Amino acid sequence: MAVQTIQVLGALLIGGVFVFAGVEHFVKFGAMRDYLAAQKFPAPALMLAAGSTVEVVGGLLLAIGLARPFAAGALVLFTLATNVMLLRFWASAEPERQVLRNAFLINIAVIGGLLLAGTV
Repeated sequence: MAVQTIQVLGALLIGGVFVFAGVEHFVKFGAMRDYLAAQKFPAPALMLAAGSTVEVVGGLLLAIGLARPFAAGALVLFTLATNVMLLRFWASAEPERQVLRNAFLINIAVIGGLLLAGTV
């Protein structure tokens, strides 16, 4: 019983982080769109809206325990794509490289948590 409670809490927490981030992206849409455009992101407004929707919907489904494997899978794909497209530490110089690399690695850990949450 305790393990199941911890697993549910873990899914609630990781899902909640994605919901929070997605909502924040919508609230700060203009600034986020401009940042993506400055990073030469293709179709920044469309990509931001689509990605933020995946964060909110996937995070909510994961947090409340509905379609958990689907939600976790969608968030894994979103996180992988975002990592590769935005956190390109290999193309940066120090000290930005270290900051981006750390964020990249943290997102890899988040993907691990999503894989675990999706199998609960």
